[in-house]
Order: sequence, then C-alpha cells, then structure tokens
Amino acid sequence: MVTTILILYISKLNKIIHFPDFDKGIPKKLFPLPLIYVGNHISGLSSTSKLSLPMFTVLRKFTIPLTLLLEVIILGKHYSMSVIASMFAIILGAFIAAGSDLAFNLGGYATVLLNDVFTAANGVYTKQKIDPRELGKYGVIFYNACFMIVPTILISFFTGDFQQATDFKQWTNFLFLIQFLLSCVLGFLLMYSTVLCSHYNSALTTAVVGAIKNVSIAYIGMLFGGDYVFSLLNFVGLNICMAGGLRYSFLTMRGQDAPKQLPDEEKAIPDAKS
Repeated sequence: MVTTILILYISKLNKIIHFPDFDKGIPKKLFPLPLIYVGNHISGLSSTSKLSLPMFTVLRKFTIPLTLLLEVIILGKHYSMSVIASMFAIILGAFIAAGSDLAFNLGGYATVLLNDVFTAANGVYTKQKIDPRELGKYGVIFYNACFMIVPTILISFFTGDFQQATDFKQWTNFLFLIQFLLSCVLGFLLMYSTVLCSHYNSALTTAVVGAIKNVSIAYIGMLFGGDYVFSLLNFVGLNICMAGGLRYSFLTMRGQDAPKQLPDEEKAIPDAKS
C-alpha cells in the first residue's frame, strides 16, 4: 500500500498521470471498495495457509460465477449461453476436485469461499468506480490504499502479525530488502494491471484471466508443493476446471464474451454518447 501511494503520488506530481485531489466527497464515491479490499486481503491470506496450493486454486474458481452473478445484479449485464456453459464447466470441475480432496479442511473451504465473494465484489465494484468522470483508475487505486493502510496496520497489530514482522531477523539483510521491495513494486503492478484489465474488458474477463494463470500454479503445486494428496477424481476435476477456463479464453478471442446491457440501459447509451 505504501509503495502504491508513493508511486502514484510522485507520478501525479510529475504530471505523468492524473486523478482528483482529495475532497470530502471522495470516501462516498469509493465506498464500499476499501472494506471489500481489506476483507479480500485477510480472507485470501488466511485460506492460503489452510489449503494445499492446487485445492486453493480450484476453489478460487468460484470467483468466476460469483463475478458473473454480481455483474448481472450490480452492473445490469448479461452474457451468452456459451460463456455461461464455460462457467458451469469450471464449477463442475471444482465440485469434483473438492469432493474428492483427501486433505479436507472445513475452515479452509469456508475461508476461501468467503475470499471468492470478496474478490468478485472487489472486481465488480472496481469496474463501477473507475468511471473516468469520477475517480478514474488511478484515483481508485490511490485512495483505496490511502483509506486502508491505517486499518490494515491496526488489524496486523492486534493479530500479532505486526510484532512478528518487526522481530524478523532479516531486515538487516541487504539482499532480502531488495527482494522485499521488489515484491512490493510487483504487487503494485499486479493491482494496476488487474484494474486496467477490468477497465478495458469486464470484471468477469479479469476473473477468468486470473484463473487461467493458475493453470501452471496448480500443476507445479502437484509436483513440488509437497502437500497435494493425489486422487483420480481430484485430478480429473482440476482438468475440467482448466478446460472451462480455456474455453472462455477461446470465446473471448472470438468476441463472444462481450457483455450486453439490459434493454433499459441500451436506451440510455445513445444519450450518454451524445
């Protein structure tokens, strides 16, 4: 968050980018995105620690149908049956894999599903808030980090994580500091690229792209993670999930995933353009 604030503020001062100066209307424009953001952060870290990497990857696929549902409810969009069918393939694969998971962890399952809800809401509300006439993509990222940096520090303090971090012995290790700062910069780039993808495409496409990148993570986790318990159904389920994601990618390249507005919104589009 500190890295995000510094990079964007310095860029604004040097007129590389532009976003609105702070005023009392900013919190209202951004709400409830900061709360969703910190919920997504905490539930994601918690679920990662409780599940094997392949199972975490599979259960994260539920973000995709949740994003589709929230886009329909909040943004008033609907998608073709081909896209919905690929969503069902992803869900089916997730159920098969999760149902045969030999390392079942109820707490981990519950936490990762909560993380799916936060992630889907974060994507949809980000798409809604990055209107160039309002905060824009840079304003959303900057003020989101500003509003949540203090609450996040307080949460980490009361959970003991802050003390554990300050007691870490490697803060004097130059090589570690370089890698740590690099991870902070890469975290900012990941956040920026995610918002950029939602800006030019849709929250659903962003969710699917994020899931597809996990194809390599899932299989690497099977080979090198050390905590994956193999079963035939679990392996089949993983592959069905991946196939559904690749099918969506194919539809995206053919332009069949473009979200369509509901009739009332279609009527409003010409007025907005004029």
